[in-house]
Amino acid sequence: MGALPVFRWRLAPDGYATRRQLRAQGLRPGGQQVAAQLERPRRRRGPLVAYLYRIDLAKPVRPMTPARWAALAKANASRRLCPTCRRDAGYVIPPTLGMCTPCAFPEPSQALRSA
Repeated sequence: MGALPVFRWRLAPDGYATRRQLRAQGLRPGGQQVAAQLERPRRRRGPLVAYLYRIDLAKPVRPMTPARWAALAKANASRRLCPTCRRDAGYVIPPTLGMCTPCAFPEPSQALRSA
């Protein structure tokens, strides 16, 4: 494979798109190789790089099947389940805590408050 064409930031020709731009159009790269790259210069570090794909070779996004919806719902539910108290927290449990907020920060007992 030869060298990729490099374009300056915001100066890519028509017919190329990033992954996010393809997704916004309902497309995916579909196994094609990176066709070009954008570079945005920065002062004290290396340039930011964005990879571009050809729009004419992109394929439509695969539709969500009922089985994929069910798997996604199960994965999201597991992120809400507290491993300590085994209850649905009602929100995604932060990985930094590893448990729901009431389990991580229990309230002091009433006996300690009145003393």
